[in-house]
Amino acid sequence: MRTVHLLRKYNPAEWGGTETAIHRLFDGLRKQNVSSIVYCPQTKGSVSVKDPLQAAGCQIERFKAFVPIWGISEQEKRQLISVGGNLMSFDLIPSLWRQKDISIVHTHTLGRIGSIGMTFAKRRKLPLVVTIHGGVLDLPEKVKNSFHHPVRKGVEWGRLFGLLLRTHQLLDDADAIITCNTREAELWQQKFPSKHVMVQPHGVPMEVYQKDQRSVARTAFPQLENKKILLSLGRIDFIKNQAWLIEQAPAIFRKHPDTMLVLAGACTEEKYGKMIEKRIQELGLEDRVFLTGGLPPGDPRLIGLLQSAEVLILPSLSETFGLVLLEAWAAGTSVISSRTSGASALIKHGENGWLFDLENAQSFQDSVNQTLSNPGMRAQLAAAGGRLVASEYNTDVLAGRMKNLYQKLIEEKNALRHNS
Repeated sequence: MRTVHLLRKYNPAEWGGTETAIHRLFDGLRKQNVSSIVYCPQTKGSVSVKDPLQAAGCQIERFKAFVPIWGISEQEKRQLISVGGNLMSFDLIPSLWRQKDISIVHTHTLGRIGSIGMTFAKRRKLPLVVTIHGGVLDLPEKVKNSFHHPVRKGVEWGRLFGLLLRTHQLLDDADAIITCNTREAELWQQKFPSKHVMVQPHGVPMEVYQKDQRSVARTAFPQLENKKILLSLGRIDFIKNQAWLIEQAPAIFRKHPDTMLVLAGACTEEKYGKMIEKRIQELGLEDRVFLTGGLPPGDPRLIGLLQSAEVLILPSLSETFGLVLLEAWAAGTSVISSRTSGASALIKHGENGWLFDLENAQSFQDSVNQTLSNPGMRAQLAAAGGRLVASEYNTDVLAGRMKNLYQKLIEEKNALRHNS
């Protein structure tokens, strides 16, 4: 079985949770004898880091893409792309058309790029699968508004392409909708009662996170030696809300002077990243807050950081799933998260981690104090999370479910052809 996958962006230097989820899906599909041909926009300049998808045996096809908006800066265009920019491409359709013996089209993006995939699938009479990696129906209003902020400042001349490609019909015409979030899936099933809607959670290879890599992390980051690490793992971005965590840090450091806050992740929002660096300096926290920059998936340094951390903190404004929570549990680390839909689906408060409301900073401080002050309880919470990962989030099992869906859709499409 040969599948075409469409990605809105793919830059190994800006790796995040979505890229990790896709990488693990492709790796699992490969074990199921499903080959993946990945179409993604070209990146500007040379990529200096190893390409994990290529290393995993995926065929990578790059196409030219652009943001069809007048009147916004290059920085604003980059920001729009990083949070879900609606790209356009003229050479994607002919590039797709040159592919032979394709069984299914799977788009991991909406908008114009996803609709180009829809057009190709219709012409070839192939099943179309759409994965919603973030959220559409189940998103806080503040987050929805942030996606379109740069558009309000410019003129989106690409709307004509959207009309021609019928982008508003993408999810209506999809044969299946995949989401990692149960609530998101429920809302889509209500909207399309007869459509295949499947919850496909992200998976974690437990054995990778259980190999002891703490010495690798100590060697790579000597400044963390003899410190209790509070780890925030995710791209530096408004939605990940690291700025809120920085504001909470002084109170934590006063009560726990041997702690250090580590922000691990590539910066995908330049303005926001500079603001965080400035605020760290204003608060005099240069020696207490450490930014690692981007770390590739499965990097021993990253796994070592997870294993060395006292707790993983996820302060996001929105998380439709929360893959880093599973990774922390797999590494034997406890978790504290804001009460997003994804985290609330994974964390049972007080049983395998702690949830807090961003509007109630004291509840967050109490969770941190309780976690740092009680090693036994911390270990119990982490162990409960680890059991959840081992029983429900195995990557090979999840990839097998995806292949079964592909096969079912192909059979249904073939039956329709036969009866028409």
